[in-house]
Amino acid sequence: MAKFPTADWVNALNDKLNTDVQYARIARNWEGDLLFVVEQGGPLAERIVFYLDLWHGKCRQAVIVDGGNEARSAAITLKSPYPNFLKVLLGEWEPMQALMTGKLSVKGSMVLLMKNIPVVLDFVRCAREVTDAYL
Repeated sequence: MAKFPTADWVNALNDKLNTDVQYARIARNWEGDLLFVVEQGGPLAERIVFYLDLWHGKCRQAVIVDGGNEARSAAITLKSPYPNFLKVLLGEWEPMQALMTGKLSVKGSMVLLMKNIPVVLDFVRCAREVTDAYL
């Protein structure tokens, strides 16, 4: 368990994605990396960017991007202020509704997300399960 959004949280999520049997089964056909841009807001003073390389139900890499730089390319980039990501993690907002209403901005293949709703929802379940604290 870890505090969102910290390096410990990214590492805990990486471990969870690589050991969770349900996620491995549901995401077995997923091929694509994600860039999360958590913009400042609320108690977060500086943006934090983290990158996840997700491939066939495993996470091949999970890192905080140095300097909050979003220049690294990914199949999908999700961008929003910290309070919006927090509402998804706390279960106040459903992930797909947040994506469809623009509360989480999507750059890249929205079609990939829409064709893989079960993967998205289970990814969020894993993220929620490793989160025990917030800023």
